[in-house]
Amino acid sequence: MTTRHFRPDSPGYIEQLRRLRLRLTPQRLVVLEALATHGGHMTADEILQWVAQRYPDISLATIYRILDLLISAGLVSRADLGGNATCFELIGDSPHHHLVCTRCGTIIELDGTLLAPLRERILCEYGFQVDPRHLALFGICRRCLTAGQTRTMPQETTHP
Repeated sequence: MTTRHFRPDSPGYIEQLRRLRLRLTPQRLVVLEALATHGGHMTADEILQWVAQRYPDISLATIYRILDLLISAGLVSRADLGGNATCFELIGDSPHHHLVCTRCGTIIELDGTLLAPLRERILCEYGFQVDPRHLALFGICRRCLTAGQTRTMPQETTHP
């Protein structure tokens, strides 16, 4: 996991928000800063706790509105990584997906280019162009497999 260094005047964020004609509010910038400082996945509640240190009157509803806007702007992605909480992350330069261990909760980043052959095969065989933005694959990690902690996994779990 790489930490993304954030500056409030970061040209990429500012430029993208301006290009979409979105106002550069301090609340929007501090949500981006929270995600960049954390360097990984955060729930809306975790973002609220971080942001509330600077803006004590900010609400969870405002955090969700800002996250929805930043997702629409292509700056943030949303993922269900298990644990009954949706996580948010800055979209970096290289797309990635996740392997999530259903036993210990370990999350491993998976290079997005590994899915290119699968996307091509789906396009050729089904005529369907897949655009996975932030995919989580659930299973059992190497450490749990080695420790003999494998149990029967649920038949099918659907994650949007």
